[in-house]
Amino acid sequence: MSAKITFIGAGNMASSLAGGIIAKGYDPTQITMTDLNEDILLSNRTKLGVNTTRDNIQACSHADVIVLAVKPQVMGDVVAPLHTIVEQRSPLIVSIAAGITLANLEAWLGKSAPLVRCMPNTPALVQSGATGLFANTNVSDQQRDLAKQILSAVGLALWVENEDQIDAVTAVSGSGPAYFLLVMEAMMNAGRDLGLPDDVASQLTLQTALGSAQLAITSDVNVAELRRRVTSPAGTTERAINIMQDKGLEEIFAAALKGAYDRSKELAS
Repeated sequence: MSAKITFIGAGNMASSLAGGIIAKGYDPTQITMTDLNEDILLSNRTKLGVNTTRDNIQACSHADVIVLAVKPQVMGDVVAPLHTIVEQRSPLIVSIAAGITLANLEAWLGKSAPLVRCMPNTPALVQSGATGLFANTNVSDQQRDLAKQILSAVGLALWVENEDQIDAVTAVSGSGPAYFLLVMEAMMNAGRDLGLPDDVASQLTLQTALGSAQLAITSDVNVAELRRRVTSPAGTTERAINIMQDKGLEEIFAAALKGAYDRSKELAS
């Protein structure tokens, strides 16, 4: 990958993406980051060795890829001035902003703009992210490869079949870290109530979560079968699982994810 990449917005997610591709051998001098906050720019310039500026037009004038990493509420004001550059040069536009649809981006940047909408999650900050991507028809095969390479630098990156599925991605993996963290929090509290010291309950819970995910990722069977293998008849695990199911855990998760999906659609409307 030798494309010139500009990040509009240099916050945590943009810094993680830039750091991820640099860690995989990408030349940091091919990356430019913009932000209104000079301290953030200085930090990225010092830590990553990238170019920085507060001038979005200058930063995008020779870019092959423009990653939009600003807050959704200011996206229109930030990207509309780039319309002429995008129209003339057709750089790949990658948006990581929640609730900003391709129709929004086309209204600001033009119908011919090559656009990828994606939803990374916060574990991308530690190179363990999960991202869903969707491209409009203007995106070339080479540009699709570029988009996936950038997002894959911080974890798993998967294409979805239609834009509506980005809302499902938001519900599953975009918001998903909070669900698992809530479960971890509940387990730590329960362990403490059962007499474990806080640090012991915390370390056991976190390592169990990590180990369970790694087991599921590396196994050749699905998670339902793995759970069955851990659940001995009439044992401690079966007792706990039965209580969770009797209290409607699966129904709670189904309703919760549907709520997140519906809210994602509301934010995009």
